[in-house]
Amino acid sequence: MNYLVLMRHGQSQWNLENRFTGFKNVELSDLGREEARLAGQNLAAAGIEFDQAFTSTLKRAADTAEIALKECGQERLIRTMERQDALRERDYGDLTGLNKDETKEKFGEEQVQIWRRSYDVQPPGGESLQDVVEKRVRPYYNAEIKPLVDDGENILIAAHGNSLRGILIVIGVETPETINQAEIPTGAPLVFEMDNGRVLKRYYLNEKKAA
Repeated sequence: MNYLVLMRHGQSQWNLENRFTGFKNVELSDLGREEARLAGQNLAAAGIEFDQAFTSTLKRAADTAEIALKECGQERLIRTMERQDALRERDYGDLTGLNKDETKEKFGEEQVQIWRRSYDVQPPGGESLQDVVEKRVRPYYNAEIKPLVDDGENILIAAHGNSLRGILIVIGVETPETINQAEIPTGAPLVFEMDNGRVLKRYYLNEKKAA
């Protein structure tokens, strides 16, 4: 058995301000850094030793990975960690930087919900989740990460809500029809126990809570 661990970055400053973030390179909030430390503590308690780590080219994900790896005593992986555009958050286009509540007031809650949660509808100037899955996440995961998982390596992927939701579809635990219900909390490692590339079990390591 081996492990595939998906970890959404800790709370960012724009998460805190309830803004659409997308490709914008924003910092972690104080809570986000604490969430990353707690994620590392939970990984240490679980005794998972990683062979390789992957993250996006956006700072909030890479910083989360680095903090968590240091906290669980695996900082050696920071030097070899793969940083990839393919794992970036969904591009929200013209919505980037807008407050989500104000956007609902301007365009209507139903329209904003369609932009945020439909599988194949793009926000103005941005990407749909389908774009994220088929143009970025699936090709990269299948080419670079799946062979390592299938070979029995323990892999950490620190990325973003939508790129990680894309991975859930790619590995077959969610579908375009069910992904709308899949919410991935910030800073809580999602563990998949794997056997020959097959998912045996999944669960969160979130026993410890930020104060």
